[in-house]
Amino acid sequence: MNKQQLITDIQTQGLSWVEPNIGVAGRKGGAGPSDHKAIAIDGTTVMVPIYTDSSSRSPYTAAIDPETDQLVLRMDGQEIMPIAFPQEPKFYSLTTADGIPYRKIALLHSRDVLATTVLQTCMRYNNTETSCQFCAIGASLEAGRTIAKKTPSQLAEVAEAAVRLDGVKHLVMTTGTPNTSDRGAAYLTECAKAIKAKVDIPIQAQCEPPDDFIWFERMKAAGIDTLGMHLEAADPKVRSWIMAGKASVPIEYYFEAFAAAVKVFGWGQVSTYLLAGLGDSFETLVEISDRLIKCGVYPFVVPFVPISGTPLANHPAPKSEFMFALYEKIGQMLKQAGMSSADMKAGCGKCGACSALSTFEKL
Repeated sequence: MNKQQLITDIQTQGLSWVEPNIGVAGRKGGAGPSDHKAIAIDGTTVMVPIYTDSSSRSPYTAAIDPETDQLVLRMDGQEIMPIAFPQEPKFYSLTTADGIPYRKIALLHSRDVLATTVLQTCMRYNNTETSCQFCAIGASLEAGRTIAKKTPSQLAEVAEAAVRLDGVKHLVMTTGTPNTSDRGAAYLTECAKAIKAKVDIPIQAQCEPPDDFIWFERMKAAGIDTLGMHLEAADPKVRSWIMAGKASVPIEYYFEAFAAAVKVFGWGQVSTYLLAGLGDSFETLVEISDRLIKCGVYPFVVPFVPISGTPLANHPAPKSEFMFALYEKIGQMLKQAGMSSADMKAGCGKCGACSALSTFEKL
């Protein structure tokens, strides 16, 4: 099994057990892909599911080798290779001027990415008729691991410390969707302005397409370097079943927004999440990725992770063979187009830890 196959396999199956008290505890609940832990595999940091129901049945485990005192990855009890977990960042030990622990404001993703959900509530979340069935944005809030709204000054304070103390390279700001026509773009703009006034760090903002595309220019002017607007799924039937609220925004409107955003942020500096395994066929995911690439949008394809406590907690993760074939095809398309995650200024695609796609761009 080569490196690409291993990363693909472990991200779909997860780790069934992780030695306690080693490195960062992992991310449980919250917005977007969750229930993960960062692991360095042969020099590449990847986010691997560890808190999901499916990961409890995974053949992969991680433990300290008693003979070498080294952390190792095992499959079905057989040692595969040494691995490493990132250590807890220094900024986690601090609190803001108003007494909020920094780790409730923003978290370390991968090894050098700061991530935050500026609004930990969503207008769709508490209504079963509109909520995204894969989302756990309210879980970390209910558990007291975060706060509902991070202020611009809090975010600026934490970002400065993360850069200074832990060498964080870029920042991802996402948001639950507020019941406003700008869909969170206005608050993301406000937050970015405060952060850039405090520390020079590349920023990606993520939100649904706003009603007025003038917000893209305002976001760029505030210091946002790249933009993410996430489709999650492409097939209209899958979208209406999995995320009825978001599906009310037509895919064609997303592509109008993508075109407008690319004009502002640049070719390859706009991205979208595609969650493989929700129900889209291989052909559908390839076709939508081809269309995205042709209009200058990076298709960040990740394996769906069934998160505990959500309606899709028992939905199966995609097969690793499916993901490998998908990565091969989309990686080839990216290479032919000259589009690369490494060229992105900030964001999930640049980080790449939740997907093996970036390792296929170089084939």
